[in-house]
Amino acid sequence: MADPATSPPLTRASVAAARELIAPFVHRTPVITSSSLSALASLPSPFPYLSSSSPSLPPPSSSHPEGEGGWEGGGKKAKPKLRLWFKCENFQKVGAFKARGAFHAIERLKKEPGWLAGGGAERGVVTHSSGNHAQALSLAARTNGIPAYIVMPTISAPPKIAATKGYGAHVVFSGSTSVEREAVTAKVVEETGARLVPPYDHPDIVLGQGTLGLEFQEQVAAMMAEEEDAAAAAGETKPKRLTFGLDAILAPCGGGGMLSGVALSCEGTGIRVFGTEPSYQGADDAKRGYEAGARVEAVSSLTVADGLRTPLGRVPWGVIFERRLVAGFYSATEDQIRRALRLAYERLKLVVEPSSAVPLAVALYNEDFRAFVEREAGDRGWDLGIVFSGGNVSLEALGTLFADESGGAGNGDGVGVGDGE
Repeated sequence: MADPATSPPLTRASVAAARELIAPFVHRTPVITSSSLSALASLPSPFPYLSSSSPSLPPPSSSHPEGEGGWEGGGKKAKPKLRLWFKCENFQKVGAFKARGAFHAIERLKKEPGWLAGGGAERGVVTHSSGNHAQALSLAARTNGIPAYIVMPTISAPPKIAATKGYGAHVVFSGSTSVEREAVTAKVVEETGARLVPPYDHPDIVLGQGTLGLEFQEQVAAMMAEEEDAAAAAGETKPKRLTFGLDAILAPCGGGGMLSGVALSCEGTGIRVFGTEPSYQGADDAKRGYEAGARVEAVSSLTVADGLRTPLGRVPWGVIFERRLVAGFYSATEDQIRRALRLAYERLKLVVEPSSAVPLAVALYNEDFRAFVEREAGDRGWDLGIVFSGGNVSLEALGTLFADESGGAGNGDGVGVGDGE
């Protein structure tokens, strides 16, 4: 990896520069909307309308049977007005946003003085990952004719091992603990001279991931303008928007590379950025650390959102907490994540992995977040961005997830520790 001291400053302008650098290599992924999901999210309690086995969404004028108690638990439920916008990184190369950071890391490494001339490209790059970063770095390296060494636990899911090898990487197996993976990685570096490219805890990775945030902002603003122009052309008389753009973005958080990058992309825009995590077995480490003022350095959780089983990194922490570019964190339970995942399949017809469903679960079920939006946005409501971070999940894993939605946590798509969002 390029020396962090040589990395550009962590600013919105640097995210824009990163976008120019990786533009030839990554997709500009689509943004989609759903009037039915926006309507569901704006109900006092969306639960009864979330699957094919539940009642259909009632018309806006219908009364709802939940009354003051809502469908789940006691007390009055929040009723925020939400218009949802989905950034679909499941359509990115390798099926996840990780391609952005990996390509940016390689491009920055190529610009490091002396790296190419000194034979760096021949020695290659290395990382330890059993998730999307493994495939992303493998593709970025192959595209540039650079060897890639990927250290993976022996218990990694066979489809992920096959996919990583399919991108041309040299897969080196290790034990499943972080100590074992790091020891094997160090040995590969010693034997090959390859440069380590971490999954999230580096400025170049953060800036690369942040490019999705810039795209998201621009795409939503353009779609809003087109929508208003079309309404005017059709002779519709509805209130004009005062501004075009998002009010807030919800993004998943594991290691924090993507969340901190998105936060940088929104700096100075007025768009609020919130992190989302699973609550199962302490997987909400970033939320707990943010609220306590001290980064949590270890996580041990088997949440179904296996990409979010990673503690928040030092570099992302600096952006998220120390600079306060993230406005707060909210969490979702395993059952809520499964429900949101089912909803993405049934209503949006999208293949997303469990980690991707966490922001949608928060928007639908987290009463603290929903009450906050209701207070802050009032009758105008919020245009809320939801980041679908990836779609790498096997059919077998989905079958397990949906076989018993009332059960506890599963192991997502794969086994062991993910490499974080």
